[in-house]
Amino acid sequence: MESLVQLLIDWGYWGLFFAAVLAGSLLPFCSEAVLVVLLRLGLDPVGCVAAATAGNTLGGMTCYWIGMLGRPEWIARLGVSEARLERARRFLAGRGALMGFFAFLPGIGGAIAVVLGLMRSNPWLTAAAMCTGKALRYGAIAAGAEGIASLIA
Repeated sequence: MESLVQLLIDWGYWGLFFAAVLAGSLLPFCSEAVLVVLLRLGLDPVGCVAAATAGNTLGGMTCYWIGMLGRPEWIARLGVSEARLERARRFLAGRGALMGFFAFLPGIGGAIAVVLGLMRSNPWLTAAAMCTGKALRYGAIAAGAEGIASLIA
């Protein structure tokens, strides 16, 4: 795992993009660590947030498209338990595509995207809401990392 993280860091913005795609999908990965390291190496915070947001949104939309396939047994095989799907269904009930905003939440974010796909929510509105939530999260992480770095330096 360390060598994969190092490879992604070596690739700069593209590495962060790919790390965020992995983290946004159903695969467990910590793109935030790659983001913070790249910021500490001096890469542009706006470029880092843009790369991470784009990648994580793409990863989240893969979860959405898995949900669009409509096969709950496939979704269970990918590691999303029926209990997590049911929690996400209750959370999303009557709220629709705008709930894609909350796809940045750890643990349940992937399930939210899958359920939005199962519910056949508007893909464009879902992607826009998802992108907004993920951009705010990465922006907050970058601002926090930059703030802490300025205090230490």
